[in-house]
Amino acid sequence: MIKAVIFDIDGTLIDSVDLHARAWVEAFEHFGKKIPFEEVRHQIGKGGDQLMPVFFSKEELNEFGEEMEEYRGRLYKREYLPRVRPFPKVRELFLRIKEDGKALSLASSAKEEELKIYKRLADIEDLVEEETSADDADKTKPHPDIFEAALKHLGDLSASEAIVVGDTPYDAEAAGKLSLRTIGVLCGGFPEEELTAAGCISIFDGPADLLARYDESPIARG
Repeated sequence: MIKAVIFDIDGTLIDSVDLHARAWVEAFEHFGKKIPFEEVRHQIGKGGDQLMPVFFSKEELNEFGEEMEEYRGRLYKREYLPRVRPFPKVRELFLRIKEDGKALSLASSAKEEELKIYKRLADIEDLVEEETSADDADKTKPHPDIFEAALKHLGDLSASEAIVVGDTPYDAEAAGKLSLRTIGVLCGGFPEEELTAAGCISIFDGPADLLARYDESPIARG
């Protein structure tokens, strides 16, 4: 029986994937590498600790990795965060899940400061029992640390008692390492076949579609 639903945020509940990718592209160019937007976008869903090594060597990251991540963070907060908007029906979906007697948790590779803003934008501050961010994990997705922390915060639930909702293959990969099942959503821009290949057991367009078809979803059916 499903007792809790663990949601990713970026690309799942809020429309921010392109904005994150643009901030990284600008940051990378500032530090000497011009990398195509689509290549960077395909890595969004990972935290900076897992994303930067895709494009920079260990030596480069030792030299300026921390400075680059801080630069990207300031840039995103200043130029892109004000443009973030929630996807439709997020609050209504959360209310439906609460009415069904299930706990709600957020598990994101974002920083805790961003998480607070996202909750406010999506109007779910009063509905979320627990949350984990990049600040709670040694490694971000596709490592399982964030979801492992989420399960502990929920009262050490077993993997069979919770289910993840995410928009990237990295969500499914991370969850799968803990035997957590994942529902994929397409609103973050990753193709259905990629989400399925990563282990998603069911696919929906986004929060509004998951709400509309809630009774046939793995959340309701367990």
